[in-house]
Amino acid sequence: MEGRVVAAHGRQYLVETTDGKLLPCFPRGKKSDVACGDRVDIQQTSDDQGVIEAIQPRTSLLYRSNEIKQKLIAANVDQLVIVVATEPAFSDELVTRALLAAESEEIEPLIVLNKCDLSERVPAARERLKVLADLGYRIVELSALKHAEDLRPELHGVTSVLVGQSGMGKSTLVNALVPEANAATREISQALDSGKHTTTHATLYHLDADSQLIDSPGLQEFGLGHLDRQEIEYAFREFRPYLGQCRFRDCRHNREPDCALTAAVNAGKIDERRFAAYHRIVGTQRGA
Repeated sequence: MEGRVVAAHGRQYLVETTDGKLLPCFPRGKKSDVACGDRVDIQQTSDDQGVIEAIQPRTSLLYRSNEIKQKLIAANVDQLVIVVATEPAFSDELVTRALLAAESEEIEPLIVLNKCDLSERVPAARERLKVLADLGYRIVELSALKHAEDLRPELHGVTSVLVGQSGMGKSTLVNALVPEANAATREISQALDSGKHTTTHATLYHLDADSQLIDSPGLQEFGLGHLDRQEIEYAFREFRPYLGQCRFRDCRHNREPDCALTAAVNAGKIDERRFAAYHRIVGTQRGA
């Protein structure tokens, strides 16, 4: 049988089969590399349980990692929706790291500025996002409490995954777009037999026949340990015209002479804050 993983809890997964049935499944072996959104081959072992035999080839995989472990977020997604808010304050670096992860997997990014009903706080948040808007990143401003529907056209026809820090209103947005989300979560909890306190790694909802939305738990960090320095350089989209133009092939864009990136920063073609973020992120990588 074939199916798609629609929820994850530890080493137990909920697979939606091609006929719409929800089947709790376990992976074979001790190690599991299954992510929400994966298309999988399964073997049904009883009326209410199955085994994941294989993961079908992925079009994309969004995950975060550090020097110890990696955390899979979602597979086979077309769009990464990063939710920030006018309050509480969001982390510029977390947003940057999420964008780099999306760029590295060729996943289309979209930034949602939530809580725009707090009008007095909108200008400051908008100013913080201006550098990203100037780079061509799409930004949608809305209030999840009042105008969540403004986001629906951006989600049509693709599989999107929502990420964001706790407190940004991500759950409010999901519940507004998917009114049956709480009921679906209860159904998943019952199917996984893990009670009402189940915390799934990610949950996939169907918006319509052609559109899916994967919700993921709130993030406080986004490790990029799986990317090397060259991959991080390329993931900064404004760096790309200058890569390969430095005097030294292994230029670290720090104090080396005739560095094309440094020259672009000095000429105002690359934002100084983004360049500083690049050095901070690269500085945390293994072997940096």
